[in-house]
Amino acid sequence: MPDNVVSNAELVKKQRTQFNKLQKRLRRETGKAIADFNMIEEGDRIMVCLSGGKDSYTMLHILMGLQKSAPIQFDLVAVNMDQKQPGFPEHVLPQYLDALGIEYYVINRDTYSVVKEKIPEGATTCGLCSRLRRGTLYSFAEDINATKIALGHHRDDMVETLFLNMFYGSRLSSMPPKLLSDDGRNIVIRPLAYCREKDIEKFAAFKEFPIIPCNLCGSQENLQRQNIKAMLQQWDRQTPGRIEHIFSAMQNIKLSQMADPALFDFSQLQIDRSGERKVYEFADDQTIEGKPANAAVQKMDVLNL
Repeated sequence: MPDNVVSNAELVKKQRTQFNKLQKRLRRETGKAIADFNMIEEGDRIMVCLSGGKDSYTMLHILMGLQKSAPIQFDLVAVNMDQKQPGFPEHVLPQYLDALGIEYYVINRDTYSVVKEKIPEGATTCGLCSRLRRGTLYSFAEDINATKIALGHHRDDMVETLFLNMFYGSRLSSMPPKLLSDDGRNIVIRPLAYCREKDIEKFAAFKEFPIIPCNLCGSQENLQRQNIKAMLQQWDRQTPGRIEHIFSAMQNIKLSQMADPALFDFSQLQIDRSGERKVYEFADDQTIEGKPANAAVQKMDVLNL
């Protein structure tokens, strides 16, 4: 057998092994996020929002795999919102979803015209676009009796949003893995909350998903988010694991060590010296100098300071 044939076979085998490891990692991380935040429950009808991007394709694929092995029963419904952007390939998602054999819907709503009318030329369209899309999807979830709305945001999205809100919004908040809508009528889940974007990119490339770029805001540079993304990517290159550490910090919040009096009552803090004081282990090695203010202080035991 020619050497190049052997090499090609070995390459295919190696790629398949890499893909299997990657898929197992994404499934494990998604399953852990679902369990940690009780995202999916018995009998749930999950509306999986598909944008045509790598994240939502990956989310659907992983959820379909978990659905087969999960100890509970739940349904998946794929939903795409066609915002009538010029040149949007309407056929791509229906063809893909028909091949999967999954229940799906396409919502046709011309938010593109609304955004172009309301937003000045050159300004970012992402804010208004996302609000219009969110309102439409929330309403449709009720129409199809969906109990959860699944979005494809991943760990990097959540860390980026944390810094966006700190730098540009002066608040400490991000995208939660699970969210109850303000009106209490919908629950949003982010099953990829523990997954890294670089893993999702590799997975999407392996699967050759028919990616649909966003011609409204995806191709328009959102400078704030792009700056944050570039900063975090540089940090991650300089100190691998930093993104994971930041995300872990988001799960390990100590309100008494922050500065929000609405969440922690600093005004009522009081000392309590009624109990026995712990012995300071290095007290024997310290010396004290000074001029006591009164005789009572002069008589104190230096070792008990």
